[in-house]
Amino acid sequence: MRRFFYAANLDDINKDNNKPEDHNNNRPHYPKLNTLVIGASLILTETITHHWCRVLRANSGERGILFDGFGGEYLVELATISKKQATAILLTHNTDDRTAPFISKIGLVISRGERMDYAIQKSTELGVTAIQLLSSHHGEVHLKPLQVDKKVAHWQQVAIAACEQCGLNRPPLIIAPVSIDAWLQTLAKPSVDNTTNGRSDSHPSKVIGNQIAVGSAMTALSQDPYYQQLQQQADLSLMLSVPAVAQPLMPTTLCNVLAKPLPYINLLVGPEGGLSTDECQQAQQVGFAAWQIGTRVLRTETAPIVALATLHALSDL
Repeated sequence: MRRFFYAANLDDINKDNNKPEDHNNNRPHYPKLNTLVIGASLILTETITHHWCRVLRANSGERGILFDGFGGEYLVELATISKKQATAILLTHNTDDRTAPFISKIGLVISRGERMDYAIQKSTELGVTAIQLLSSHHGEVHLKPLQVDKKVAHWQQVAIAACEQCGLNRPPLIIAPVSIDAWLQTLAKPSVDNTTNGRSDSHPSKVIGNQIAVGSAMTALSQDPYYQQLQQQADLSLMLSVPAVAQPLMPTTLCNVLAKPLPYINLLVGPEGGLSTDECQQAQQVGFAAWQIGTRVLRTETAPIVALATLHALSDL
């Protein structure tokens, strides 16, 4: 059965914060699906209408699945189709999100073309929670300011399409690029006095108005409590490392961390040319432990996939 991501728009944020709506905005209102009752009718987004009704030539009465990232998925039935829009009826709600047994954020240095698309697509299928785009000393790609929004939107759509295919109902957030130096500076560990169960309650360098720098289509979703967990201190930070003599293959604390309820793990994946010596030292200074998976050198698009698959396997032990 066809699955589609239903992107709630910003009207919900205005309502939640008791702010006046922009009456000059002529966009249809796309509410969170969990604010509707079963049996309610809703307008499908332009993207879903185009793909389902125009490209796939669906007819009234056909059924599909909608998910908006706020939890679960909804069986819907196409009700009306016109030249401008289509509507559907909510039939049932399934609460299964199919998320990983851990929260994960990958700091991923941007690579060229299909390699980056592949890394994001497969990391999504393996349940990554967020991907922080990075530039580095040895990186091949340095986006110009005018390219950022377009590229972030493209990579977010790659992740959404992977969710539609694999059944994940909470798409990963693709976070706007920063330099490795700047990202690592935000990850300095908080004082022990401000932690609860190993997590930070408040850390000024990480929490800035509860905003995460994502594309406009994901702004509302990024404020959901599930994704706000990304603002907390990670339980463990791992740097994918080139094999080296006398370096342990796996941090000794990894299995213990994965035994916790919904642990949060940061992963840092460098470019094809590897992280610079300064970048490795800076990562270690903010708590990243080196992790070499096997004795082979993995490509930058392969490393996050192998790392996530290994975390899944270790979580099942």
